[in-house]
Amino acid sequence: MSQPYETLPEDRFWRTAVAERDALEIAGLWQPRYPIKRRTRIVTAGSCFAQHFSKALVARRYRWLDFEPGPAGLTAEQRKDYHYGTFSFRTGNIYTPGMLLQWLTWALTDATPPDEVWEKDGRFYDPFRPGVEPGGFLSVEELLTSRAETLAAIAEAVRGAQVFVFTMGLTEAWNSRETGVEYAVCPGTLAGQYDADRHGFVNHGFGALMGDMTAALRLMFRANRALKVLLTVSPVPLTATASGQHVLTATSHSKSLLRAVASELTAAQSRVDYFPSYEIITHPAYRGRFFAPNLRSVLPEGVDHVMTQFFQDQASTFGGEAAAVTPPPRPLPTIEEPAEPELTEAEELRCEEEILATFAPDQRHG
Repeated sequence: MSQPYETLPEDRFWRTAVAERDALEIAGLWQPRYPIKRRTRIVTAGSCFAQHFSKALVARRYRWLDFEPGPAGLTAEQRKDYHYGTFSFRTGNIYTPGMLLQWLTWALTDATPPDEVWEKDGRFYDPFRPGVEPGGFLSVEELLTSRAETLAAIAEAVRGAQVFVFTMGLTEAWNSRETGVEYAVCPGTLAGQYDADRHGFVNHGFGALMGDMTAALRLMFRANRALKVLLTVSPVPLTATASGQHVLTATSHSKSLLRAVASELTAAQSRVDYFPSYEIITHPAYRGRFFAPNLRSVLPEGVDHVMTQFFQDQASTFGGEAAAVTPPPRPLPTIEEPAEPELTEAEELRCEEEILATFAPDQRHG
C-alpha cells in the first residue's frame, strides 16, 4: 500500500529541492494567492528593506503608487533626505505591527495622536517619524500640519490600493508609559530626551504581534473591501538590541516571531499572502552571498534575485512572462568577490534604526 510521501514532487524533499541544486537555481518558493499585474495598484510600507520592493516595481514599470510625492522642485537627493518616494506615504520606516496599527488608527478612525513633540536645538521632531525632516521642523504647527498630510495620504493609499505590501522588521520598540504610544526610535537617540520614568522598552511577544497585525488588517479591510495584503519579513539583522540578549540571538528571536505571525495570518485570512524574501536572503542554502561584508547590508544582487523570484513565481502561477528590469540585472556576486551594499552608509542612516549603530562602543570612544 502506497504512503503519502511516494507521490510528493521533488521540491518537497531537501535533497532534490536544495542540496543537489545550486542555490541560484532554487525556485518555486512562493505559490502566490493572487495575481499582481503591471496595472495593479500597489502601495508599500514597512522597515528599511521595504523600499527595495518599490524600487523593483518601478524598474519593471509596475504601478507603484506614491500618495505623498512632496513639493515640486526638490532634487533627487533632497527627496531621499526628506523621505519622499521611499514608501507610499511619508511615515518613514514602520518597524513593528504595533506601529502600523498606530498609524492606521490615526488615519482611518477618529482617534488622534497625542500632543507629544520632541525638541532639539530649537527645532521640533515628530516622535513617530523623527527622521523625515532633516534638522527638524521650524515650529510645532508646521510639524502637525505635515503629520496631518501624511495621515491623509495613508487613508487615501489604503482606500485606493489593490495590494498593500508591508515588511515587518522588528519586535523591539520604545513607548510612552503614560499614553502607550509607540515611538519610531528610542527617545534621546535622534531627538527628544530619554526619561526612564516616562519611557519604556517592550519586546513584543507572539500574541501581541498577532493581535496588532490582525487589528491593522481589520482596519484596512474595513476601509477597502477589495484590498489584498502581501506580508514580508525584513532579512536585515537588528542594528542593536535592548533586550538583554546578544544581538545575534535577539535577531533570531525577533525574526522568528515575525515569520510565524506571517504564516499564521496567511493560513487564517484568504486576502493575506506571504512572500519569502527573508528566506531567500538569509537561508544557509545561499551561503550568505547576498550580504555585504558587515553581514547586515543586503547587496543589490540579492535584491535583484529576490525580485526575480517574485516575478517568476507570479508568471509560473498565473501565466505570462516574468517581468524583466531595464537595464538588465547585475551579475550575481561570487562568495569570494562581494559587491557593494544596495544602500550607501548615508542612505542607511535615513533609517531610524541605523542611528543606534552610532552608539556602539567603537563609535563612542573611537
